[in-house]
Amino acid sequence: MRNEDNMTNFIPSVDMILPKTNKDIYFLFYNDELLVKSENNKAIIPTICDLENLELINTQYLGSMDGQNCFCGELNSDAFIQNDMYFSKLKALTHQLSKDMFWISGRAIQIVNWNNDHKYCGRCGTLAQSVDGERAKRCPKCSLVNYPRISPAIIVAVVRDGKLLLAHNNQSAKELYSVVAGFVEVGETFEECVVREVQEETGITVKNIKYFGNQPWPFPNSLMIGFTAEYASGEIQVDGKEIGDANWYSSNEMPLTPDSISIAKKLISWFAENY
Repeated sequence: MRNEDNMTNFIPSVDMILPKTNKDIYFLFYNDELLVKSENNKAIIPTICDLENLELINTQYLGSMDGQNCFCGELNSDAFIQNDMYFSKLKALTHQLSKDMFWISGRAIQIVNWNNDHKYCGRCGTLAQSVDGERAKRCPKCSLVNYPRISPAIIVAVVRDGKLLLAHNNQSAKELYSVVAGFVEVGETFEECVVREVQEETGITVKNIKYFGNQPWPFPNSLMIGFTAEYASGEIQVDGKEIGDANWYSSNEMPLTPDSISIAKKLISWFAENY
C-alpha cells in the first residue's frame, strides 16, 4: 500500500491560514449527518455562498485545501436548506465525495463530536475553554487538558496455503465478509493486538506479521493500522457473538467483500493480486 493513497493537499491548522472569501467551504453536521450539495450526481461540500440565512453553530477552522479555507460546525434542526442540498451519513458518501473531501469530512466530524463531548472537564465538571493555537480544551479550575481522541485499531489479512481468512461480523450485512480487525488495548503493541484479535475472533494463531499500511477511519474515530500475516496453527472457531462465521477463501471464490476506499478493501485487493 502506498502512503500517498491517504494523502491530500490539505493543510491542517487551528488558526486561519488564508483571508476569508466567498469560496470558503463548510463541513456542517446535524445528528452526525453531513450537509452536502448535489451536483451532476455527485456530492460536493457547500461554500459559504450556499449557506446564506443559515445559523452556523460551533464553527471551527480546519485548515486549507487548494487555496480554500475549510471550516466545520453544526446546524440547528430547524435549518432551512436549499432543494439541491441534503444531509447524509458520511459512510454513504464514500463514492459520492471526492477522496480529498471525504478524508477532510472525516476530520471534521471527529472535531465536531470532540467539541461536543468535551464541553466540560471530565475530572471536575467545570466548563472547559479552548486553548489558543491548539486543538485542545483546558479546564480553568484544575488545568486538565483534553485533545481530540484517536482510537488505534489493527486490521489484518491472514493467508494460509494461498487462501485468505475472511469473517462475517454479526453487525454487518448478512452476506458481507471482511478481514479481521479490532481495537488495540491499553499496553498492547500492534503485533500483540493482531495475534489476540485473530485468536479471539477465529481461534487460530498467526506468524510472520508484517506492516501493510495505515488509514484514518472516522467511524467513529479510528486509525486503522493494516498488517499481513501467515497462518501458524489451530482450526477456525468463531465466538458466535461478534463473529458469526469465518472461512478460508481463494481469490477466485470470494464472498461479498467491502467495496469502498477502506484499507480492508486494499488488503483484500493485495491478496487477490498476489495469490
